[in-house]
Amino acid sequence: MRSWSPTGRKATTHLSFAKSTPPELTSSLAREAHEIVLARHGETEWSRSGQHTGRTDVPLTEAGRNQAQIVGAALRNRRFEAVWTSPLSRAAETCRLAGFEGVAVPKDELMEWDYGEYEGRTTPEIRSERPGWTLWSEGVPSGETVDQVGARVDQLLAEASSVPGDLLLFAHGHVLRVLAARWLGLEPGGGRLFALDPATLSALGYEREARVIKLWNEAASLTSHGRG
Repeated sequence: MRSWSPTGRKATTHLSFAKSTPPELTSSLAREAHEIVLARHGETEWSRSGQHTGRTDVPLTEAGRNQAQIVGAALRNRRFEAVWTSPLSRAAETCRLAGFEGVAVPKDELMEWDYGEYEGRTTPEIRSERPGWTLWSEGVPSGETVDQVGARVDQLLAEASSVPGDLLLFAHGHVLRVLAARWLGLEPGGGRLFALDPATLSALGYEREARVIKLWNEAASLTSHGRG
C-alpha cells in the first residue's frame, strides 16, 4: 500500500517501534494493511489561546469552520469503510463541514482528555502554581489519568480492528496523540512525542507486518487530494 498525503506529496518517512502490540489487540490487528486516518478538529477560541479544552463544548471559530471545509476537500477522493467522530461539537462540526454528516458515528472513546480542575487553563497559568508541570508527567487533579485515556483508546482500536477497510476519525489533539502511541505499542504517555495541530491530517497504517505512522500533522490545503 502506498503512502498517502493530503497535499499530494508522498509521505516517505515511516515511524515504527520495536515495542510489542498490546497483547489484547495482537490477534485482531494481524490483518490486511488498512489505514486509520486522523483528523483533528479546526480552530476554536480556546485552541487559539492555548487553554486546555477537554469536555467544555467550545465551538469552532470562523477560521476553524473554513479549515474544516479544507479538510473535507483534502479527503474528497478518499473512500472510507467507516467514519467515527467525537461527539463534542468542535469535532462533530469539523466532521459535518468536511462532508461526512449522515455517515459519521459518534464514539465517546474519541472525546478529549478530561482535564479536571485544569479545564480552561493554560500551561503558563498552571506552571505559576506548579513549576515545570506537564500534562504527561504530572496529570490533572479531578480529571483523567494518562492510563485512563490509554485504556479507552485501546477499546477503540480493538473495535477498529473489525472495520474491513480504511477508517476516518475526527477528534482532538491529546486523545489522538495517545491513540498514535498505543497504535505503535508505546505506553499512553508516549503521546507526548507527537505534536498535533488543529485541522491537520495524519495516517496510521502498516509497513509489511509492522504498524507505523504513515503521515503526521500535515495541514490540508485546497489543492489536496486523497487516495482513490
